[in-house]
Amino acid sequence: MNMSKIASGFLIGLLLATSVVGCTSTPTRSSTGEYIDDSVVTSSIKALIYDDPELKIGQISVKTYKGVVQLSGFVNSKQAADKAAALARSVKGVDRVDNSLIVK
Repeated sequence: MNMSKIASGFLIGLLLATSVVGCTSTPTRSSTGEYIDDSVVTSSIKALIYDDPELKIGQISVKTYKGVVQLSGFVNSKQAADKAAALARSVKGVDRVDNSLIVK
């Protein structure tokens, strides 16, 4: 009976360790928490761009990975590109903004 308690304790510990390791991030994959954080950052930036009359959300793509925001697409002026980048930088959780917007 004592051996079965030890074996079940070992199995429970192994399952807990496996679940913790499964939720960690790697250089190429976000953890569950990071993914949710990145999606919140992306949504916040898109909302700010949508609310700005100078910018067109349909022409700007926003992607976030581990706090790094990638802006791509087309804008009408350099000022619009700079404004989109400034809006992105203003969101909590943004570490860096890579502004690849093209002025058409």
